[in-house]
Amino acid sequence: MDGQTIQQYAAARTQELPGAYLDHPFGPDWDVYKVRGKVFMLQTEITGEAIVVLKSAPTDSAALRDAYTDITPGYHMNKRHWITLNPGGTLDKQLIEDLVTESYLLVIEKNLPKAEQPVNPQTFGQE
Repeated sequence: MDGQTIQQYAAARTQELPGAYLDHPFGPDWDVYKVRGKVFMLQTEITGEAIVVLKSAPTDSAALRDAYTDITPGYHMNKRHWITLNPGGTLDKQLIEDLVTESYLLVIEKNLPKAEQPVNPQTFGQE
């Protein structure tokens, strides 16, 4: 899958997440997706190819990097808590959508007080 497609799938998923929005605090070369002011996804092509950077639990990020050659440590982010989705052939649409959702829920759960959470991260998607 090429990087443009990965970015399109990831961006489309954000439109389904309550309170998610696109911002450009780092300039036009970075699409920064936030929920209540907290970053959960970044997209750029400054590396020469279209990539998506997502938050991930440290144990999950290590397992994902081991399982998929197209998942690497987070570009310009904490390498334990962020992953990069790269173009290649090992990522499918469902995995991309799941990783975007997981990043969103991690940010809500870890970075927002309960009163500011747009969804309950424990039950989101279970209805």
